[in-house]
Amino acid sequence: MVSIKTGHVQLEGNISIPKGAKGIVLFVHGSGSSRLSPRNRFVAEELNKKGIATLLFDLLTQEEEIIDEKTAHLRFDIGLLAKRLVETTDWVRNSPVTNNMNIGYFGASTGAGAALVAAAERPNVIKAVVSRGGRPDLAGRRLVEVKCPTLLIVGGCDEPVIDMNRDAMAQLKSKKNLVIVPGATHLFEEKGTLEVVSVHAGNWFLKYLGGPKQE
Repeated sequence: MVSIKTGHVQLEGNISIPKGAKGIVLFVHGSGSSRLSPRNRFVAEELNKKGIATLLFDLLTQEEEIIDEKTAHLRFDIGLLAKRLVETTDWVRNSPVTNNMNIGYFGASTGAGAALVAAAERPNVIKAVVSRGGRPDLAGRRLVEVKCPTLLIVGGCDEPVIDMNRDAMAQLKSKKNLVIVPGATHLFEEKGTLEVVSVHAGNWFLKYLGGPKQE
């Protein structure tokens, strides 16, 4: 486990670095979730198998999570979450272990909105974004400022979110693609659907972050 200093708070995270990794993916979880999300951990493990490093971290402190469980307002504070993500990105860039790696974001649900805002904030740093069941609409006007290749993955049964992602596709100016996974709902709990997400995400990150360094 690592402790990440961002502003006035410390955030907890789990980092995994396969041998020869050229890229690292920061996971931005959705509302009410954490770095322990089984779905994001599954995707992270699949990326690790492809030689891609991962960082799963909590966007909120333990105290903030207790407050958010009662009020549910911090999880939708996209400005705060994007700021924390940018600060975590700078932490990754300054770490001697990861400072030579290309950086990408994997955002789930509301976390995808924060990931896209942060990508707009660091256009020369973030090389790729993947959104799973994401809410790109929460990025608002920053969506058109995203410069990196962006992959939007949505469940075929998640109809309102499909429309949101189609609207986002029309606004994005960067390289982009929309993948609709048949039979999947918002959380991709159906058998085999998360595996499909992992394959698409892995291919996207390998293409734009690079694969493991060759010995």
